[in-house]
Amino acid sequence: MRTVLTRSANDQFRFWERTLSEQMHPMGPHHLPFYLAPGNGTDALMVVMGIFLVAALVWVGTLYLRLHSLPERMAHKSEKLQFEIVAILGLLALFTHIHLFWVAGLLLAMIDIPDFGTPLRSIAGSVEKIADAKPDTGVEAEDEARSDPVSLSPHLPEKKSANVAKEARGGHV
Repeated sequence: MRTVLTRSANDQFRFWERTLSEQMHPMGPHHLPFYLAPGNGTDALMVVMGIFLVAALVWVGTLYLRLHSLPERMAHKSEKLQFEIVAILGLLALFTHIHLFWVAGLLLAMIDIPDFGTPLRSIAGSVEKIADAKPDTGVEAEDEARSDPVSLSPHLPEKKSANVAKEARGGHV
C-alpha cells in the first residue's frame, strides 16, 4: 500500500488516500493457507464442514431414535405379552417429551408378567371336554332321579344321619 495525493471527480484533492499495489510485501507469505478462501469465492473448508454437520446430525438423530426405541425392541425380542403397552408408552414419550413414559416402558419391557390367560383357557377347554364327555350328569340325571323315587330311598337315611353329624360338629349342612 502506498499513500498518494489523488484528485476526485469534483476537483477536490484528497490527502493521504491509500491505494493497493500489485506487489506483495517481501516478508509476506507467497501462498495462502488452506483454510482461507481464495479470491474466486469457493470456500472448501465451509463446504466440508457443512457436509460433516449434516452427516453428524443424521448420525445423532439415528442414535437418538435407536435409543428411544430400546424398550420396544426389548419387548419384541423376548415376545412379551405387554409389547403393545410398551410401544404405546414409547410413542407417548416421543411425542410428549415426558421421559417418565420411556422409563416406565423400559421397566415394563424388562419385567416378565405371568401369563394367566393360557392356563385359564386350558382349564376352560378341559371343562368343555368333560361336559361333552358326560352328558348324563346334567339336568337329565336330575330328571331321572325325580322320576324314580325308589332308587333314592336307600340313600336318604344315610344323608340325614350325615347331616345330623355335621350339625353336631358345628358345620353347615
